[in-house]
Amino acid sequence: MSDIHIENLSRRRFLQGSAGLTLGFCLPSIAAAAAGPAATASFEPNAFLRIGADNSVTVISKHLEMGQGTYTGLATILADELDADWQQVRVEGAPADAKRYNNVFWGPAQGTGGSTAMANSWEQMRQAGATGRAMLVSAAAKRWQVGAADIAVRDGVVSHAASGRRASFGELAAEAANEAVPGAVKLKDPKDFRLIGKQAKRKDSAAKTDGSAQFTQDVFLPGMLVAVVAHPPLFGARVKSFDASQAKAIKGVVEVVQIPQGVAVLATDTWSAKKGRDALTVIWDDSAAFKLGSDEILARYKELAKTPGLVAKQTGDTSQAFAGAAKVVSAAFDFPYLAHAAMEPLNCVVRLNADGCEVWNGEQFQTVDQGRVAQVFGLQPAQVKLNMLYAGGSFGRRACTQSDYVLEAAHIVKAIDGRAPVKLVWLREDDMRGGYYRPLFHHALQAALDANGKLVGWTHRLVGQSILTGSPFEKMMVKDGIDHVSVEGASNLPYAIPNLTVDLHTPSDIGVPVLWWRSVGSSHTAYSTEVFLDEVAAAMGKDPLALRLDLLGEHPRHAGVLKLAAAKAGWGKPLKATAGARRGRGIAVHESFNSYVAQVAEVSVRKDGSVKVDRVVCAVDCGTAINPDNIRSQVEGAVGFALSAALSGEITLKAGRVEQGNFDGYPLLRIGEMPVVEVHIVPSTAAPTGIGEPGVPPLAPAVANAIAAATGKHLHRMPFNPAELVA
Repeated sequence: MSDIHIENLSRRRFLQGSAGLTLGFCLPSIAAAAAGPAATASFEPNAFLRIGADNSVTVISKHLEMGQGTYTGLATILADELDADWQQVRVEGAPADAKRYNNVFWGPAQGTGGSTAMANSWEQMRQAGATGRAMLVSAAAKRWQVGAADIAVRDGVVSHAASGRRASFGELAAEAANEAVPGAVKLKDPKDFRLIGKQAKRKDSAAKTDGSAQFTQDVFLPGMLVAVVAHPPLFGARVKSFDASQAKAIKGVVEVVQIPQGVAVLATDTWSAKKGRDALTVIWDDSAAFKLGSDEILARYKELAKTPGLVAKQTGDTSQAFAGAAKVVSAAFDFPYLAHAAMEPLNCVVRLNADGCEVWNGEQFQTVDQGRVAQVFGLQPAQVKLNMLYAGGSFGRRACTQSDYVLEAAHIVKAIDGRAPVKLVWLREDDMRGGYYRPLFHHALQAALDANGKLVGWTHRLVGQSILTGSPFEKMMVKDGIDHVSVEGASNLPYAIPNLTVDLHTPSDIGVPVLWWRSVGSSHTAYSTEVFLDEVAAAMGKDPLALRLDLLGEHPRHAGVLKLAAAKAGWGKPLKATAGARRGRGIAVHESFNSYVAQVAEVSVRKDGSVKVDRVVCAVDCGTAINPDNIRSQVEGAVGFALSAALSGEITLKAGRVEQGNFDGYPLLRIGEMPVVEVHIVPSTAAPTGIGEPGVPPLAPAVANAIAAATGKHLHRMPFNPAELVA
């Protein structure tokens, strides 16, 4: 058996009968070798499917399961085409291998992000399942000497009605493995789906409930040390000197080493490592550090916004439209830095051996991380084995373009010459104060109305850091100086406005590390565009929904979700009065990751300016709904995530230092603050599109528009400031 185990797992497992139970944590390859002939006599028609003689159907997931339901979704697609018994289906994380497991939307790169898991795997997993099915049928036809067309497959059983013969997948596995892989297979008609679109139970729930799910914190290797790192208090600072004498005096501390990212304290357990770090004396060289505060950054951005930026989108002649305007509406919007604040703080296990390096973590960016770790040790990428475990959330944080925490773990192992495997643990404060953030942004918008009150011109200027510049994605996603993710949602505005200009400033001298955050650019562009459009509607004396529908004649999917959400929410009907509160209803719509989401929010604003979001009605068009319940869960979660940012999310800097450290200073939404959420899915047979992120962008503008409907005050800054809403 493997020398990798889960320590004290029984303390967080439910009782397993009357006898005690000890579990080993075995990686799939090790487990297969240890299990003997029954496990090795398997049928593997492609990189995504393995059928064992024991009737097990293992789906290999190239995408990380971090709570978004990827394992269930991918298994559903494959199992439906295979006609497998859902109870016998299990899911296993794929190894790092871009040749077999690349994200087909990204080119030769393996990774999870951009709400692409289902969309890029749809045809791939259907083909994988259908291929396995065809080979099982072919094997049965030869065994029974009957025509393949006369054979049926259902719930993991292959049968021939005329003769009454039946065989399970496991019974046919060895023979199917000898069949030729078909060059082409016939896929199901959507009307014949038996799992897709239905309520297939999640494949990760049981393991996460009984404690057997394998997260990075569950990995313990013989001789393993736990590392906690002292990071510089300012971005760009470096270690000048350090005194480890007091740290080494802490019981359990084994070693203290300097690495490029700071000073690592290695101990026999996390708490001892933390206490050792607390006892360290580090003198930092901050001569090249970034030292501006948030207010100073924003002031610079506002000055930049007074000048033209690089043009991201130009339609018609906006100068002429504004010169002849009867009325001009203007507004500016400010968005803070935001932390990802996932439930599981960052962590990673690295072990160096004679053949290469092995890594265990909630791996989201396989190809990028594999290449960077290989460089640290002077290895070839293929010598770096990545074991993808569950992750307790990410929201983009584990898909770091610089592989920051993974590289940090590798550097620690290198610093001790590989003498022991190392588990790197980031505490909440480490990531909150020294991680990567959603960029701070400033937006300035203007709209031109002609003498007839028609919207004829629109300008949108954005100022903020580029996420992609300097990353492996720069060549692909930065064109003519325009970072695509900075302007998404603004440069592809769906509304029919004849004269439109979108331009962008991306200052390169702001030293705060930035990264994609759930829904990326749309997390701020949807707010500015949708709140501003409500202000334009007010200036026109027009209903916000009616104005949107007037401008969406060429975008039926936007209009479709708008109409559905409005109808389900009772748009136009008076809200029930609440004593001591002003009530309002607001609407917003946005497309992101090729999915369309409209949301109607109902709010109550109290006299002290505090806001209670009572109800959110969502309409979603994301193509084929693979797992409807999972879609609802994702949208409900997105509502909570986005509302948390709208009400309280803000990372601030003072003289270059991040002021927040934990959830006391960066509060997340409490369950009592969660509104009633209704999710309505548009029926579709189109290929599935993203769902992990598209529910985020419309929420804040829908709430802000509802607040404006209740109070007459349009909010131009996030998070919302109750002082602006005092009656």
